[in-house]
Amino acid sequence: MRKAKTLLAVYLAYMLEYRAELFLWALAGALPLILLGVWTEAARGGEFALSPGEFARYFLMVFLVRQATVVWVVWEFERDVVEGRLSFRLLRPLDPFFDHLAAHVAERLARLPFVVLLTLLFFWLFPEARFVPEPGPFLLGFLFTLLAFLLRYLMQYTTAMLTFFTERAVSVEEVFFLLYLFLSGTIAPLEVFPEPLRTLALLTPFPYLVYLPAALLAGQEVELFPGVWVMLLWGAAFLLLWRLLWRLGLRHYSGQGA
Repeated sequence: MRKAKTLLAVYLAYMLEYRAELFLWALAGALPLILLGVWTEAARGGEFALSPGEFARYFLMVFLVRQATVVWVVWEFERDVVEGRLSFRLLRPLDPFFDHLAAHVAERLARLPFVVLLTLLFFWLFPEARFVPEPGPFLLGFLFTLLAFLLRYLMQYTTAMLTFFTERAVSVEEVFFLLYLFLSGTIAPLEVFPEPLRTLALLTPFPYLVYLPAALLAGQEVELFPGVWVMLLWGAAFLLLWRLLWRLGLRHYSGQGA
């Protein structure tokens, strides 16, 4: 706990030095707010599973979930390996996994004020999205948001292990990001997907990174099972793959650039 407290304090101080950049990062995640206007208008003129107000609340929660679960560890880890900075991290009595995780958590805390300001602006622009969430679904959605962040971090950290063998793990992550964008519920809620595509998407980890926590926070009825088991299975698979690639990768690591 002392290590965790120290890491969070150090990285929080570091993140607060880049307040303007954090605001731009938060603003860059405003895609759901743009799509909200599109889907809300479409719902007024067509027959959809969700009403305009439900679309507005859903995309607001998508915005908040994505702000809480954004991950960039693959870019940092790739630089560590290519530039040899990983050598110094290996000398510390702490797995780099937790070092990068602390940086992500500290960034969430530093980003929070900007997210609140953008949310208030959103409520002013879209008053139909205002609602009082029920305590039960809200707490459950908050819990799944935390799980979604851990799963996405684990997925991207596992992808980062490919840097040991290819030095371009970012290229693989960009392919995963396209799948994430279309299958996670960021572009559209899964209710508007064709049934075969929706069934296929629910077998992947992507809907549980955005759609599931966002729908719960928005107060929509969501079937938790068997989705929870799918989420846990993917988490266990990436955990085992990470440890395997980490052990194999260290044998290939030469500390170039150090």
